[in-house]
Amino acid sequence: MAGQALQRGKPRLASVNSAQVQTKPETEDEIDLVALLRTLWRGKWLIMLCAVAAMTAGVYYATQVAVPKYSASTSVALQVQAPQMVDLDSVMSGVSTDDASMNTEVEVIRSRGLLEKLVAELDLLQDPEFNIELRPDDGLSLGSLLAPVLGREETVLPAAETQKAALIDTVDRLRETLGASVQRDTFILNISATTEDPRKSARVANTLAELYIEDQIAVKFEGTENAVTWLSERVTALEEELRQKEDQIARLRSESELVSPEALEGLNRQAKDVRDRLSELEDQAARDVARLQELRAAFEASDFGTLGRLANDGTLRQLVTRLEDGESGAGELVERRAETVIARAESDLERTRSQVTALETSLGRLQSQIEAQGEELAQLQQLEREAQATQTLYETFLARLKETTVQRGMHQADARVLSIATPGEKVEPRTARIGALALVLGLMAGAGIVLLREATHSGFRTSEDLEGQTGETVLGQIPKMPIRKRGQLIPYLNDKPTSAAAEAIRNLRTSVLLSKIDAAPQVILSTSSVPGEGKTTTAISLAHNLAGLGKSVLLIEGDIRRRTLNEYFEKGAKAGLLSVLTDKVAIEEAVIRQENYPVDVLMGEKSTVNAADLFSSEAFKTFVERMRTRYDYIVIDTPPVLVVPDTRIIAALADAIIYTVRWDHTPRAQVSEGLKQFRTVGAEVTGLALSQIDPKGMKRYGYGGRHGAYASYGQGYYDA
Repeated sequence: MAGQALQRGKPRLASVNSAQVQTKPETEDEIDLVALLRTLWRGKWLIMLCAVAAMTAGVYYATQVAVPKYSASTSVALQVQAPQMVDLDSVMSGVSTDDASMNTEVEVIRSRGLLEKLVAELDLLQDPEFNIELRPDDGLSLGSLLAPVLGREETVLPAAETQKAALIDTVDRLRETLGASVQRDTFILNISATTEDPRKSARVANTLAELYIEDQIAVKFEGTENAVTWLSERVTALEEELRQKEDQIARLRSESELVSPEALEGLNRQAKDVRDRLSELEDQAARDVARLQELRAAFEASDFGTLGRLANDGTLRQLVTRLEDGESGAGELVERRAETVIARAESDLERTRSQVTALETSLGRLQSQIEAQGEELAQLQQLEREAQATQTLYETFLARLKETTVQRGMHQADARVLSIATPGEKVEPRTARIGALALVLGLMAGAGIVLLREATHSGFRTSEDLEGQTGETVLGQIPKMPIRKRGQLIPYLNDKPTSAAAEAIRNLRTSVLLSKIDAAPQVILSTSSVPGEGKTTTAISLAHNLAGLGKSVLLIEGDIRRRTLNEYFEKGAKAGLLSVLTDKVAIEEAVIRQENYPVDVLMGEKSTVNAADLFSSEAFKTFVERMRTRYDYIVIDTPPVLVVPDTRIIAALADAIIYTVRWDHTPRAQVSEGLKQFRTVGAEVTGLALSQIDPKGMKRYGYGGRHGAYASYGQGYYDA
C-alpha cells in the first residue's frame, strides 16, 4: 500500500510541479515579505557581525584616526539704515533691510579679498592646516604614484607664482572652514570658524569679524574720498563755466545798445505811433488826390463856382461873383486864381506824400531796430538762464563738497560685534553619530550579504524544494554523520543503531523496498551528480541496513575509476570485480566480509579496459543475473552520472536508482542535468536522497521545527 502511495505520489507531484511552473510567470514579480524576513532572520548573526564590525571601525576611526575639529562663533549686529552725523544719504547710507542685502553681507564676509586680509593678519601661510605645502610628504599621493607611470616631471614655478598659488590654495581651504549666516527674523550675522585648534577657531572668527567692520569703515572712507574728489572737480568746472557765462553776458551788454525789455517795449510803442501817423497821412494823401482830381475836373469844365466851393477859397468865390456880375477882367483873374488854388492843392499833396515817405523810412528803421534788439534780448535772456542754472548747480555742489569734507574722519561701521568667540567646542568627528551611522551601514551591508548569498544560492535545503524543482520523490533525508574519516562510518553504524542517521537510512530502506508494487527491488543503484555528495556513504549504509533484516546482501563497487571503498574497510581484497568477470577467481574468493559489517563487499579493481565498455559487456550482465540468484539484495555504488557514462549503463540492470543530492551544496542545474541523463537512456530514477543534512543549519535556516529528526520533538526518539 505504501509502495502504491509512493507510486501514485510521483505523477501527482509532477502535475503539481507543472502547475507551479505554469503559474510562475504570473507571480514572479511579487515579493514574499515573509520569506524575505525569514532569510534575514536566518542570517541575523552575520548581519550582527557586520554591524558590530562596522560600528567598531566607525568608532575607531572617530576616536583614533579622524582629526578632531573645533568650532567657534562670533555674532555681529547690523545697524539697518543708520543715520549719518551729517545728512549725506547720497554719499553713504546704511545697510538695507531686504534679504538680498543681508545675503550680500554674508558673501562679503566670505569674499576672497577679505579672506586674503585674514590670511595676512594671522599669517596663515605658515599654518600647515591651511597651507598643505607645509605638511610632511608621506610619499603616497596619487600624483607621486602616477608620475613614474605617466612619465611627467614636476614643474618648478617661479617664487612669485608659487607664493600666489599658495595664497589661492590657503584662501580656498580657509573658506571651507568658515561659515556665515543670518539669524532668522533678526539683523544679526553669525560668523563661525572650524579648525583643529579651539583657540585658533576663536581667533579666526574674531579676527574676521574685526576685519569685516574695518572693511566697512574703509569702504565708507574710500567712498567719501571719491565723493570729495569728484565734487571738487565738478565745483571747479561749474565755477569756470559760470565765469564764462557771466563774461558773455557782460560782453553782450557792452557791445549792444541799451537792451532791456522796457526799452524794447518803448520801441514797440514808438513804432505803433509811427504806424498810426503813417496811416493818417496815407488817408490824407488819398483825400488830397481825390480833391485835386475834382478841382482839375472843375477847372477843365470852367466850373469856377464849383471849383471855389471845392477849394473853399473865399477869394476865388469873390472873383467868381464878380465874373458873374460881368465885371471886365474878372475872368482872367478867376483863371489865375483857379490855377493858384490847383497849384496849392498839388503842393499839399506833395507835402503829404513826403511825410508818408519819411514816416515809412522811420518805421522801417524802427522795425530793424526792434528785430535786432529782440534777438539780442533773447540771447541775453538765454545766457542769463544758463548762468542761473549753473549758479544753482555750483552752489549745490559746493554745499555738498563742504558737507562731504566735514564727513571725513567721522565714519562709523554699519555693524558691531555683539559677542566675541570663545575657544571652540568639538564638532568633528561626532563619535556617536558616526558609530550609529556605521551601525546602520553595517546592518545594511550584512543584510545585503545575506540576501546576495540567498539570491546566488543554488542548493536544496528542504525535501519540498527538491521535489518541487525535480518532480521526483524524496525517499530519504539523511543527516550528516558525526565522523571525520571514512573508516569511522561502519563503527558508527554499529555503535549508534538508533541515531538519527541510522533511522534515516531505515526510512530510506523502507521507501526503496516499497517503491515497487509487485516486488521489492533487488538490484539497487546509488549515484549522484558529482563526487563528494555522499552516494558511497548512502550505499554502504543502505547495504548494512538491509543486512539487518537477515538478508544476504552484496555491495559492489561500480566506481572502479576512483575505488574508494578500501578507505571504509579495514582489510583489503585480494581480487576484485574485474577478476570475477574474467573468471580468474570465484566470487567467494573475491568478496570480503568484516565482523562488524555483515555484507559481502566486491571492490573495484584497476584495469586497462575502459569502465564503460566493461559494464556494457555480456559478462557483466551475466554476472549481475547470477548474483540475483545468490543474494537477496545487490547494492551497486556507481560513479557520478555527470562525470562518466558508467552509471547510465549499469542503470539498465538495476531495479531501483537512488539519486543522492547533497544538502545545501549540489547546484540545481547539476541535479536537473543528472536526471535528464537518466531520461535520455530510458532509465527511471526511483527517488532522491537528500544527504549530509546539517541539523544546526536546518535550524539556522528556519526549517528545524518542521522536518522530523531535525525538529525539537524528534530529539527524544534518537540517540545523539
